[in-house]
Amino acid sequence: MERLRQDDPARIGDFVTLARLDAEGSRGVPERRYLARSVDGGHTLLVCLPPAGGDPARWADEVQQAARLTQPGFWPVAQLGGTPAFPWYASPYRPVLPLPAVLAAHGGPLPEPLVRTLGGTLAEALASAHVLGIVHGGVCPAGVLLTACGPLLGCFGATRANAVAAASPAQATGLETGCLAPELAAGGAADRAADVYALGAVLAYAATGHTVPERQEIPAGLRDLVTACRSRAPEDRPEPAEILGELLPGAAYGALAGATEPVSLPGRIVEALSRQSAEVLAAALPTQER
Repeated sequence: MERLRQDDPARIGDFVTLARLDAEGSRGVPERRYLARSVDGGHTLLVCLPPAGGDPARWADEVQQAARLTQPGFWPVAQLGGTPAFPWYASPYRPVLPLPAVLAAHGGPLPEPLVRTLGGTLAEALASAHVLGIVHGGVCPAGVLLTACGPLLGCFGATRANAVAAASPAQATGLETGCLAPELAAGGAADRAADVYALGAVLAYAATGHTVPERQEIPAGLRDLVTACRSRAPEDRPEPAEILGELLPGAAYGALAGATEPVSLPGRIVEALSRQSAEVLAAALPTQER
């Protein structure tokens, strides 16, 4: 949990904001995310708003699409609300850490077996969406939300929700530059190959702490795959199903994304998830409006 700032809303719809999900100064977060509670104190949720300076109408359109997703592996959109100028969506709370917070809790890049598990799970989720013609369009470190049962993909449609300005594509979308495929940075539309490029950036980030590391920084076992995902030529990038096979040989397709059993996580990450849960449970509703 991160303290609210003076410019944060005290309430979003019928929910009272308790804290920010993302740390102060976090980069590459294409929406504002808050831990919040119903006024009666009975429900805790993750409530999200458009990014500051973003286009609320385009963001709301993407949220509408995300709410229709039934594929496992995606952060659920359970409730939509607000006005055209102030849209929001909410999901039931569960202890969750954005990938940058996962690395911060761990104290640096993640061990290769965990990177493989995270990457394979995300690849399976993208494969299930791509088969149906759904392009995520917002894969990035901040969009990977780690729960005790594995990662889920949030920030759906971030590259579509904000027009990509050729002069400063990362600023326009809110994403880190390293997550934008060259064709997107040049003003092209998000497609499946762009999702794969961004997944390569997420793998690189999890393994090194950077979305654009030097090749030698990437662990040898992941180097060729990350390089292929981040190929400048879209046709040279592997399909998500191939990525799953490379990361987790022999894994049964359909058994990873949306899992309901806990996965093996390093102790410091488990501790961070547990601490967040305890702090959320202990958080008291404000006695008066700020």
